Amino acid sequence: MNATGTITMTMREVDRFKVIQAVTEARLKPGQAAARLGLGVRQVERLVLRYQAAGVAGLVSGKRGRPGNHQLPPGNHQLPPGKAQRALALIRERYPDFGPTLACEKLRECHGIELAVETVRTLMRAAGLWIPRRERPPKVYQPRNRRACLGELVQIDGSDHRWFEDRAPACTLLVFIDDATGRYFEALAKYLDAQVFTTPPPRTGGRGHHRPATSGSQFPMVSMRQRSGDLNRGRLAGTMGRTQQREALPVTDR
Repeated sequence: MNATGTITMTMREVDRFKVIQAVTEARLKPGQAAARLGLGVRQVERLVLRYQAAGVAGLVSGKRGRPGNHQLPPGNHQLPPGKAQRALALIRERYPDFGPTLACEKLRECHGIELAVETVRTLMRAAGLWIPRRERPPKVYQPRNRRACLGELVQIDGSDHRWFEDRAPACTLLVFIDDATGRYFEALAKYLDAQVFTTPPPRTGGRGHHRPATSGSQFPMVSMRQRSGDLNRGRLAGTMGRTQQREALPVTDR
Protein backbone atom coordinates (compact mmCIF):
# COMPACT_ATOMS: atom_id res chain seq x y z
CA MET A 1 0.00 0.00 0.00
CA ASN A 2 1.39 3.40 -0.97
CA ALA A 3 1.43 6.65 1.02
CA THR A 4 -1.99 7.80 -0.16
CA GLY A 5 -3.64 4.63 1.08
CA THR A 6 -4.95 3.57 -2.33
CA ILE A 7 -4.60 0.17 -3.95
CA THR A 8 -4.72 -0.49 -7.66
CA MET A 9 -6.80 -3.55 -8.52
CA THR A 10 -8.04 -5.08 -11.71
CA MET A 11 -11.68 -5.96 -12.20
CA ARG A 12 -10.78 -9.62 -11.76
CA GLU A 13 -9.18 -8.85 -8.40
CA VAL A 14 -12.22 -6.83 -7.35
CA ASP A 15 -14.51 -9.77 -8.11
CA ARG A 16 -12.15 -12.05 -6.18
CA PHE A 17 -12.21 -9.66 -3.24
CA LYS A 18 -16.03 -9.74 -3.08
CA VAL A 19 -16.11 -13.54 -3.14
CA ILE A 20 -13.37 -13.92 -0.50
CA GLN A 21 -15.07 -11.35 1.70
CA ALA A 22 -18.29 -13.36 1.48
CA VAL A 23 -16.39 -16.48 2.56
CA THR A 24 -14.86 -14.72 5.59
CA GLU A 25 -18.31 -13.48 6.61
CA ALA A 26 -19.70 -17.05 6.34
CA ARG A 27 -22.09 -16.04 3.56
CA LEU A 28 -20.46 -18.40 1.08
CA LYS A 29 -18.81 -21.78 1.42
CA PRO A 30 -15.25 -22.34 0.18
CA GLY A 31 -16.43 -24.93 -2.34
CA GLN A 32 -18.96 -22.52 -3.83
CA ALA A 33 -16.34 -19.76 -3.93
CA ALA A 34 -13.88 -22.07 -5.66
CA ALA A 35 -16.46 -22.94 -8.35
CA ARG A 36 -17.30 -19.27 -8.84
CA LEU A 37 -13.66 -18.17 -9.15
CA GLY A 38 -12.46 -21.19 -11.10
CA LEU A 39 -9.92 -22.08 -8.39
CA GLY A 40 -9.33 -25.00 -6.08
CA VAL A 41 -10.71 -25.12 -2.56
CA ARG A 42 -7.21 -25.02 -1.05
CA GLN A 43 -6.35 -21.95 -3.11
CA VAL A 44 -9.49 -20.23 -1.83
CA GLU A 45 -8.52 -21.09 1.74
CA ARG A 46 -5.06 -19.57 1.16
CA LEU A 47 -6.66 -16.40 -0.19
CA VAL A 48 -8.89 -16.21 2.88
CA LEU A 49 -5.83 -16.41 5.15
CA ARG A 50 -4.07 -13.70 3.12
CA TYR A 51 -7.14 -11.48 3.31
CA GLN A 52 -7.41 -11.95 7.07
CA ALA A 53 -3.71 -11.16 7.52
CA ALA A 54 -3.18 -8.24 5.11
CA GLY A 55 -6.64 -7.09 4.14
CA VAL A 56 -7.42 -6.14 0.56
CA ALA A 57 -3.72 -5.74 -0.22
CA GLY A 58 -3.26 -9.48 0.32
CA LEU A 59 -5.43 -10.22 -2.71
CA VAL A 60 -3.44 -8.02 -5.09
CA SER A 61 -0.89 -9.76 -7.31
CA GLY A 62 2.57 -9.62 -5.77
CA LYS A 63 4.20 -9.43 -9.23
CA ARG A 64 2.84 -5.96 -9.91
CA GLY A 65 5.61 -3.40 -10.14
CA ARG A 66 8.40 -5.99 -10.32
CA PRO A 67 10.59 -6.54 -13.39
CA GLY A 68 9.73 -9.55 -15.51
CA ASN A 69 11.62 -12.80 -15.07
CA HIS A 70 12.74 -12.73 -18.71
CA GLN A 71 13.72 -9.07 -18.79
CA LEU A 72 17.03 -8.36 -20.51
CA PRO A 73 19.91 -6.93 -18.43
CA PRO A 74 20.33 -3.13 -18.40
CA GLY A 75 21.91 -1.90 -21.61
CA ASN A 76 20.78 -4.88 -23.70
CA HIS A 77 17.28 -3.67 -24.50
CA GLN A 78 18.33 -2.29 -27.87
CA LEU A 79 19.34 -4.58 -30.73
CA PRO A 80 22.77 -4.04 -32.29
CA PRO A 81 22.67 -1.82 -35.37
CA GLY A 82 21.73 -3.76 -38.49
CA LYS A 83 20.87 -7.02 -36.69
CA ALA A 84 17.12 -6.58 -36.99
CA GLN A 85 17.43 -5.54 -40.65
CA ARG A 86 19.59 -8.58 -41.44
CA ALA A 87 17.23 -10.96 -39.69
CA LEU A 88 14.23 -9.46 -41.46
CA ALA A 89 15.97 -9.68 -44.83
CA LEU A 90 16.72 -13.37 -44.28
CA ILE A 91 13.12 -14.03 -43.27
CA ARG A 92 11.83 -12.26 -46.37
CA GLU A 93 14.20 -14.18 -48.63
CA ARG A 94 14.10 -17.70 -47.18
CA TYR A 95 11.33 -18.01 -44.59
CA PRO A 96 8.43 -15.79 -45.69
CA ASP A 97 5.85 -18.48 -44.91
CA PHE A 98 7.33 -19.49 -41.54
CA GLY A 99 5.83 -18.64 -38.19
CA PRO A 100 7.81 -16.56 -35.66
CA THR A 101 8.88 -19.56 -33.56
CA LEU A 102 10.20 -21.61 -36.49
CA ALA A 103 11.79 -18.55 -38.11
CA CYS A 104 13.58 -17.79 -34.83
CA GLU A 105 14.94 -21.35 -34.71
CA LYS A 106 16.17 -21.17 -38.29
CA LEU A 107 17.88 -17.83 -37.70
CA ARG A 108 19.71 -19.28 -34.72
CA GLU A 109 20.62 -22.67 -36.24
CA CYS A 110 21.44 -21.68 -39.82
CA HIS A 111 22.61 -18.08 -39.57
CA GLY A 112 23.85 -17.65 -36.01
CA ILE A 113 21.44 -14.82 -35.23
CA GLU A 114 20.25 -14.96 -31.62
CA LEU A 115 16.90 -13.26 -31.17
CA ALA A 116 13.98 -13.84 -28.86
CA VAL A 117 10.83 -15.28 -30.35
CA GLU A 118 8.81 -12.21 -29.38
CA THR A 119 11.39 -9.97 -31.06
CA VAL A 120 11.06 -11.98 -34.28
CA ARG A 121 7.29 -11.84 -33.92
CA THR A 122 7.37 -8.06 -33.55
CA LEU A 123 9.62 -7.66 -36.60
CA MET A 124 7.45 -9.94 -38.72
CA ARG A 125 4.24 -8.20 -37.66
CA ALA A 126 5.70 -4.78 -38.46
CA ALA A 127 6.82 -6.03 -41.89
CA GLY A 128 3.47 -7.66 -42.63
CA LEU A 129 4.92 -11.19 -42.71
CA TRP A 130 2.87 -12.45 -39.77
CA ILE A 131 -0.73 -11.80 -38.77
CA PRO A 132 -1.97 -13.14 -35.43
CA ARG A 133 -4.82 -15.60 -35.67
CA ARG A 134 -7.20 -13.26 -33.87
CA GLU A 135 -6.59 -10.55 -36.46
CA ARG A 136 -6.94 -12.78 -39.52
CA PRO A 137 -10.14 -12.45 -41.51
CA PRO A 138 -12.41 -15.47 -41.20
CA LYS A 139 -12.16 -18.00 -44.00
CA VAL A 140 -15.21 -18.31 -46.17
CA TYR A 141 -15.84 -21.80 -47.49
CA GLN A 142 -18.13 -21.71 -50.48
CA PRO A 143 -20.51 -24.68 -50.53
CA ARG A 144 -20.26 -26.96 -53.52
CA ASN A 145 -23.18 -26.71 -55.91
CA ARG A 146 -25.37 -29.79 -56.13
CA ARG A 147 -25.37 -31.82 -59.30
CA ALA A 148 -28.11 -31.04 -61.78
CA CYS A 149 -29.60 -34.48 -62.45
CA LEU A 150 -30.78 -37.39 -60.36
CA GLY A 151 -28.20 -40.16 -60.26
CA GLU A 152 -25.36 -38.00 -61.59
CA LEU A 153 -23.49 -38.27 -58.26
CA VAL A 154 -24.17 -40.79 -55.50
CA GLN A 155 -22.50 -40.24 -52.13
CA ILE A 156 -21.68 -43.37 -50.13
CA ASP A 157 -20.84 -43.59 -46.44
CA GLY A 158 -20.69 -46.37 -43.85
CA SER A 159 -20.93 -46.68 -40.08
CA ASP A 160 -19.48 -49.59 -38.07
CA HIS A 161 -21.68 -50.70 -35.19
CA ARG A 162 -23.34 -53.75 -33.67
CA TRP A 163 -26.65 -52.75 -35.20
CA PHE A 164 -28.33 -56.08 -34.37
CA GLU A 165 -26.74 -56.35 -30.89
CA ASP A 166 -26.19 -60.06 -30.11
CA ARG A 167 -28.62 -61.30 -32.73
CA ALA A 168 -26.13 -61.02 -35.60
CA PRO A 169 -22.43 -60.35 -36.18
CA ALA A 170 -21.01 -56.84 -36.26
CA CYS A 171 -21.82 -55.10 -39.51
CA THR A 172 -21.53 -51.84 -41.39
CA LEU A 173 -24.51 -49.71 -42.32
CA LEU A 174 -24.08 -48.36 -45.85
CA VAL A 175 -25.98 -45.28 -47.03
CA PHE A 176 -26.36 -44.16 -50.64
CA ILE A 177 -27.51 -40.55 -51.06
CA ASP A 178 -28.22 -38.80 -54.32
CA ASP A 179 -26.43 -35.46 -54.49
CA ALA A 180 -28.99 -33.66 -56.64
CA THR A 181 -32.11 -34.46 -54.59
CA GLY A 182 -30.73 -35.67 -51.25
CA ARG A 183 -32.80 -38.84 -51.61
CA TYR A 184 -31.63 -42.02 -49.92
CA PHE A 185 -31.15 -44.78 -52.45
CA GLU A 186 -30.75 -47.50 -49.83
CA ALA A 187 -29.42 -48.16 -46.31
CA LEU A 188 -28.61 -51.76 -45.33
CA ALA A 189 -26.19 -53.78 -43.19
CA LYS A 190 -23.12 -55.24 -44.87
CA TYR A 191 -21.32 -58.02 -43.03
CA LEU A 192 -17.67 -57.21 -42.44
CA ASP A 193 -16.53 -60.69 -43.55
CA ALA A 194 -17.67 -59.90 -47.12
CA GLN A 195 -20.44 -62.52 -47.05
CA VAL A 196 -22.71 -59.92 -48.58
CA PHE A 197 -21.29 -60.86 -51.97
CA THR A 198 -22.06 -64.61 -51.58
CA THR A 199 -25.12 -64.61 -49.29
CA PRO A 200 -28.09 -62.59 -50.59
CA PRO A 201 -29.11 -59.91 -48.07
CA PRO A 202 -32.81 -59.65 -47.18
CA ARG A 203 -35.11 -58.11 -49.78
CA THR A 204 -32.28 -57.12 -52.13
CA GLY A 205 -30.62 -60.23 -53.56
CA GLY A 206 -26.92 -60.87 -54.02
CA ARG A 207 -24.83 -57.70 -54.30
CA GLY A 208 -28.11 -55.92 -53.90
CA HIS A 209 -26.74 -52.87 -52.17
CA HIS A 210 -26.23 -51.31 -55.61
CA ARG A 211 -29.52 -52.45 -57.09
CA PRO A 212 -31.55 -49.27 -56.37
CA ALA A 213 -28.89 -47.04 -57.87
CA THR A 214 -28.11 -49.23 -60.87
CA SER A 215 -31.48 -50.60 -61.86
CA GLY A 216 -32.10 -50.46 -65.59
CA SER A 217 -30.09 -47.80 -67.37
CA GLN A 218 -29.92 -45.40 -64.41
CA PHE A 219 -26.33 -46.09 -63.43
CA PRO A 220 -24.70 -43.27 -61.41
CA MET A 221 -22.06 -41.31 -63.31
CA VAL A 222 -19.93 -40.75 -60.17
CA SER A 223 -19.90 -42.38 -56.73
CA MET A 224 -18.16 -40.34 -54.01
CA ARG A 225 -16.94 -41.92 -50.78
CA GLN A 226 -14.19 -41.52 -48.20
CA ARG A 227 -10.79 -42.61 -49.41
CA SER A 228 -10.07 -44.76 -46.34
CA GLY A 229 -13.66 -45.64 -45.50
CA ASP A 230 -15.42 -48.91 -44.88
CA LEU A 231 -15.61 -49.77 -48.55
CA ASN A 232 -11.83 -49.88 -48.88
CA ARG A 233 -10.96 -52.15 -45.95
CA GLY A 234 -11.79 -55.69 -47.07
CA ARG A 235 -10.36 -57.22 -50.22
CA LEU A 236 -11.76 -60.39 -51.70
CA ALA A 237 -9.41 -63.26 -52.46
CA GLY A 238 -8.57 -63.82 -56.10
CA THR A 239 -9.75 -60.44 -57.39
CA MET A 240 -6.29 -58.90 -58.04
CA GLY A 241 -6.58 -56.45 -55.14
CA ARG A 242 -9.80 -54.80 -56.24
CA THR A 243 -11.91 -53.34 -53.45
CA GLN A 244 -15.27 -54.78 -52.48
CA GLN A 245 -17.10 -51.91 -54.08
CA ARG A 246 -15.15 -52.41 -57.32
CA GLU A 247 -15.93 -56.13 -57.23
CA ALA A 248 -19.61 -55.40 -56.68
CA LEU A 249 -19.65 -53.05 -59.66
CA PRO A 250 -18.01 -54.92 -62.56
CA VAL A 251 -19.76 -52.63 -65.00
CA THR A 252 -17.27 -49.87 -64.09
CA ASP A 253 -14.53 -51.82 -65.88
CA ARG A 254 -16.23 -51.29 -69.22
